[in-house]
Amino acid sequence: MEKLINILKSIKPHVDFATVNNLIENGILDSFDIIILVAEINEAFNINITPGDMLPEYFNNVNNIWSLINNLQ
Repeated sequence: MEKLINILKSIKPHVDFATVNNLIENGILDSFDIIILVAEINEAFNINITPGDMLPEYFNNVNNIWSLINNLQ
């Protein structure tokens, strides 16, 4: 999970991703951020997040993103 949080912090350094929920709903991450995030996650975790996996509920908080990564590994 630490690797994921580091990736997120590289995109939005001012956000405490460990405690913030509703990243999409509150506009903390926008579509451009998600594209960057997906590319970095794919590379860091050697997975392939497809467009079908890019649903807002999967990216709304760090736990959901982590679950997606684990499901795809």
